[in-house]
Amino acid sequence: MENQATLSTERLILRPFRLADAPEVRRLAGDREIASATLSIPHPYEEGMAENWIRSQKDSTGMVFAVTHKAQGDLFGAIGLNVNRDFDHAELGYWLGTAYWRQGYATEAARAMLEFGFHTLGLNRIHAHHFLRNPASGRVMQKIGMVREGHLRAHVKKWGRYEDIIAYGILKSDYEKGKPS
Repeated sequence: MENQATLSTERLILRPFRLADAPEVRRLAGDREIASATLSIPHPYEEGMAENWIRSQKDSTGMVFAVTHKAQGDLFGAIGLNVNRDFDHAELGYWLGTAYWRQGYATEAARAMLEFGFHTLGLNRIHAHHFLRNPASGRVMQKIGMVREGHLRAHVKKWGRYEDIIAYGILKSDYEKGKPS
């Protein structure tokens, strides 16, 4: 976590999480609608979970960034890459607080993750998935140039219910071809 980069976009700063972020992470991730749309966020999001999650980041195989507003500094979500160095690929994951949906923030942050993954980390492939019932997440993936690669029926279980997931991916070569010059 200490060696993690800080990334900047037009409206966002993507930075490492700090323990001081825990109350806001708990408030945002504690929203049932956020937990419902993600595989790994529990509900209820209990006291201490945010601190434990932030501490766990330094021992993980990925990099998770706090999505913050460049001007106001508000924290409103998380985005990250879970890297597999054996295959030079990573899984992209993200969530934003509901008040920040439909404003282009997820797309802007995800574009920064592709750039970081391909050019800084030297990855060859980045993939992601979303629940079938969350097409907005799929639209983010499409906007950043990812291609739909499959529909996995009843692939995961969330709150006792089997969920279909839609898989997306992008190769570095495709990313390079589609980048504006």
